[in-house]
Order: sequence, then structure tokens, then C-alpha cells
Amino acid sequence: MAQDIAGTMLVVGYLGFLVLIVASMWKVFEKADEPGWAALIPIYNTYVMLKIGDNPGWYLLLMIIPIANLYAIGKMHVGIAKAFGKGVGWGVGLWFLPFVFFPMLAFGDASYHGGGSGGGSAGGQPAV
Repeated sequence: MAQDIAGTMLVVGYLGFLVLIVASMWKVFEKADEPGWAALIPIYNTYVMLKIGDNPGWYLLLMIIPIANLYAIGKMHVGIAKAFGKGVGWGVGLWFLPFVFFPMLAFGDASYHGGGSGGGSAGGQPAV
């Protein structure tokens, strides 16, 4: 009996955690003038995060290459942080503690300032 209750509590807690993450990403996407539903689509949401951080879309291909994916993911998160007026530390927080930093970004007073100068020319401006 106690195991059933503990298992149920674990499942409910996990589902609540997932709802928090999805709601946070949804809100971040909407703040960046992207469709919120994109947070629900697994590979497309990564592409949208790359766009928000002003990184080129081909970084999505880097994410399937070992070691290179660490660079691409880190650059993506730092780009998102910069796009919302935050620093590199905030980007590292988005990468390693997304369940803390995405809700703070989504429901806090951060506003979208445009591309995060992630290094790509996705914003329509030529790379210098």
C-alpha cells in the first residue's frame, strides 16, 4: 500500500515537473515572438531555441556529433540568455539547471531584445 502511494506521488511530481518545463519554454518562446506550441515538438523546439539565440540552423546537425554537440548546446543556451539581456552565467544556468532558469526567464521580468548574437547570421544581418 505504501509503495503504491509513493509511486503515485513520484509520477504526479514528475508530471508536475514536466508541466513546469513545458509551460516555461512555451512562455519564453512567446516572449521571443515564436509560437508557444513549438515547445511541444522535440526537434523543432531546439531549432526555435537556436533561432531565438541567433545561431545558425545547421547547429542542429552539430547536436548529433559527439563533443561538437557540447559546443552547439552551450552556444544555444548562451545565445538565448543574451537575447533576453542576461549574461553568460545565465546561459550556463539554462544549460545545467533548466528547471530553475527557464521558469525565471519565462515568468520573470526579462524581455526579449532580439537575437542573442550567438555567432550566426540567422538574424538577417551579415556576420562580421
